[in-house]
Amino acid sequence: MRTTRVLGAALLAASALLLTPAAASADDATPTPSASGGGSSESAAPTEAGTGFRTATAIQQGQKASATASTGDYLYWQFPAGAGQRATAKATVTLPEAKLRHGAATWQLDVFDGLRRRQACASGEPTKRASETATTVTLTCTLRPVRQWAERWSNDPLPGAYYLRLTVADVPDQDLGLAARAEVEATAESAGGAHDGGGELGAPLHAQSVTEPEDGWTGGWFSDRWAWTLGGGALAALLGVGGYTLTRHPRRRWGARPPAVAQPPGQGYPDQRY
Repeated sequence: MRTTRVLGAALLAASALLLTPAAASADDATPTPSASGGGSSESAAPTEAGTGFRTATAIQQGQKASATASTGDYLYWQFPAGAGQRATAKATVTLPEAKLRHGAATWQLDVFDGLRRRQACASGEPTKRASETATTVTLTCTLRPVRQWAERWSNDPLPGAYYLRLTVADVPDQDLGLAARAEVEATAESAGGAHDGGGELGAPLHAQSVTEPEDGWTGGWFSDRWAWTLGGGALAALLGVGGYTLTRHPRRRWGARPPAVAQPPGQGYPDQRY
């Protein structure tokens, strides 16, 4: 029995020595995943812009895109915006060298909705004039909150794709064609439950090329309206309990006797003896 155990141990040791090089070679042949290849990574930011609505470059919310073009060109991007969001577009233009320019230039950032209707900026500075010596100019436009539904006659922002158009509105003719670099970014934040309500669109407007927002096209189900409703209900319950406590009859103290009732002179209880 002991001899059998010894022989078995020797065979196992020999097989391990024979298999070790093969295992090592197999491990060497297996490709090692690189740090950049593990997991899904965000797509690279676009470095080009479209020349019209149909060729507008799609970007995501919070993603910075850049493009190099000639002064006077029209640059187009598109980004998504869902119901209940307040979108803000920002564009920074790196101007040509001052020694090449012949005067000041006015740059303009326009925002259009999925129906290609120009949307007014609720705040920001979408048009700015850059001096002849300026190196950059920054334009911003914050839209009104996106609604879930609106009447046909209204110009309210609706869920779907939004287009950015960047161009120079006024520039000396000698400066047309000079190289300029633009960088744009579109962000969105919740506008609050006060802007919820109404109906709902059947589908977002021209959103085939853009990515759906994180909360969806119709917005999340939870809003600050829920917080106000729950808080108001809890406050009303507390006020009701407090009002009842203050207005109810006071209880008699534990163990206290009621005050004695004074009897008129000459009267007493029937069994009272004088």
